[in-house]
Amino acid sequence: MSLISSPVRATVAVADIARAAQFYEDVLGLVPQPGGPEFVRIYPCGGGLLQVYASAHATPSGATVASWSIADFDRTIDELRTRGVVFERVDGMEADERGVHTFAPHQVAWCKDPDGNVLALDNGRTAPM
Repeated sequence: MSLISSPVRATVAVADIARAAQFYEDVLGLVPQPGGPEFVRIYPCGGGLLQVYASAHATPSGATVASWSIADFDRTIDELRTRGVVFERVDGMEADERGVHTFAPHQVAWCKDPDGNVLALDNGRTAPM
């Protein structure tokens, strides 16, 4: 048995699916797949899936739960900021005025959804090892 060839999806638990849907759809611009139960939203993203579901046990982990690699990173960061997204500054790491951390050539910015789940956006370039 091996999971190596099986698709994987990011799954995010939230306390209030309506509030989460407003953020993921209106702010981040994701479009849910039609159908399914009302307590779940599944968002196709670049060949993968993001599942957001209501749970009585929803608590943010404090660590990143989903990441996107974005081709037009700077434009996307700037646009999301105009929609009210605040990018987090991580203690001990330098960030620019937008909240973008650079590990040349890798750039990453972290934000939180309304439940405090940490989401990452990066420029798709790998930091040197």
